[in-house]
Amino acid sequence: MSREIVFDIETIGDIKNLSTMKVTVVSIYEYESDSYRSFEEHELKDLWPILEKAERIIGYNSEHFDVPILNRYYAGDLTIIPHLDLLKVIKESCGKRFKLDDVAQATLQMKKSADGLIAMEWFKNGEIQKVKDYCEQDVKVTKEVYDHGKKNSMIYYPTIQGDIMPISVNFASFPVAEGASQSGAVGGGINLTLPI
Repeated sequence: MSREIVFDIETIGDIKNLSTMKVTVVSIYEYESDSYRSFEEHELKDLWPILEKAERIIGYNSEHFDVPILNRYYAGDLTIIPHLDLLKVIKESCGKRFKLDDVAQATLQMKKSADGLIAMEWFKNGEIQKVKDYCEQDVKVTKEVYDHGKKNSMIYYPTIQGDIMPISVNFASFPVAEGASQSGAVGGGINLTLPI
């Protein structure tokens, strides 16, 4: 059974200066249990063991946004965990970056439920459950795009003219944790991220 984790974060702060960004919510989907969970900033200690046991973490624009911000909270180094950034694969395949919402609509006829700016307002207003629901929906959209691309080696994006164009992807070619396909993964199935 896969130990891959799809994740997304919601933040508050100055989007132009990532060092000011604080995590409000992290949501994940675990393939192993077929379940979604969300963590508030004060609950991140409960998230780390899940990520440490992951074969691979999967996100959208996560290499340049989610992981660097989350890494400031973590005692180890999240960049050591095998990681698949769907946007990075898309850019490498076609030379362009596309919004998750555009790719999801063209590929799956799915939409995100809101955007990050609205989630910031919800957080400021104390509407944490709305932030969690939104973040989990983003994770669901990311998971569905990943599943489609992994199965079909193809996802789609919309052109300005309204056409749907294919993007060839190979999500399976990105690394997973050593020994992930066997029962005896490194460190008993744990990604060793702390400095020695």
